[in-house]
Amino acid sequence: MKIKSIATLSVTMPLREPYSIAYETVASASNIFLKIKTDCGLTGFGCAAPDQAVTGETPGSVRQILEGPAAEAVKNADPLRIAMIMERLKGLKESHPSALAALDMALHDILGKACRLPLWRILGGFRDRILTSVTIGILPVEETVDRAEAYAAQSFRSLKIKGGKNVEQDIMRIIKVRESVGSRMELRFDANQGYTAEEAIRFVREVRKARLELIEQPTPMGEPALLGQVTRQTLIPVMADESLKTLRDAFRLAKNNLVDMVNVKLMKVGGISVALQINSVARSAGLECMVGCMDESALGIAAGVHFALARPNVAYADLDGHFDLLDDPAHGAVILRRGILFPSPLPGIGFDPDI
Repeated sequence: MKIKSIATLSVTMPLREPYSIAYETVASASNIFLKIKTDCGLTGFGCAAPDQAVTGETPGSVRQILEGPAAEAVKNADPLRIAMIMERLKGLKESHPSALAALDMALHDILGKACRLPLWRILGGFRDRILTSVTIGILPVEETVDRAEAYAAQSFRSLKIKGGKNVEQDIMRIIKVRESVGSRMELRFDANQGYTAEEAIRFVREVRKARLELIEQPTPMGEPALLGQVTRQTLIPVMADESLKTLRDAFRLAKNNLVDMVNVKLMKVGGISVALQINSVARSAGLECMVGCMDESALGIAAGVHFALARPNVAYADLDGHFDLLDDPAHGAVILRRGILFPSPLPGIGFDPDI
């Protein structure tokens, strides 16, 4: 089997409702869809969700990489030799992670189709479904509570609440949400680098009675010592997100005991292959993993689901980046029931977008 052609398509998808986090407000998402055709009739699909603040990429730079160096690397290559192909492009991992994630995703899609198996079974097959959190952006207290109640009514069981702009308001929002949704709802909090170490420690202390499940990236990613300070002085798990972009980052976080958990996003680390390596490092250090996402098409979310289902150490999922996207070419690529995500039963990633 050989790769015959590679093509890309840029799609900008508006959000049903804009949302705010500590450093920006988001109203739409631009994804780059990738199609790889082989000479035996199999076609693999992937997508990239570039975010200049997180991945350092733009839609234009992603297409340049996929249509240039990536296309050259895969020309006439055997698509089942994923490690060989991705090694050819290893120099682009840090500068163009979502572009490589799209390529890696499409190659894994072909692998699953060649084997006639859903990808999660090939990668390990530990579980067949996973609970996901659903995210509430930064809103006033009353609106946050209303949104939490609405999600509870839709049978979601885990909420992730964004904050990091105002610690006083964040404390109040968490406490009021817990009072509103009761004890059975899982609550997670993401400060998106917005706190000092002192603010993060105070926040955790003040919301103790709300029984948070975890706090995600409370301090700036460029100051890992602050992350370690929060981890040592708080009782709930501290998770790295923006601080984890490469396999070396995972090693440093684990080696120095800076966190309790890591958030692995395929778009941020460069695809499923690297995500599996990072998960192995985390497991060796006794760190749990969460698979997260950007604002990405359901196709990218589906790839994240397959990764999450494959390994026991990926105990948490935050795969809601497709929920509010309009005009998604891959709508329906994953199945949601009562806050739980299920993969498609079809081979590979399980969905062929009409692109």
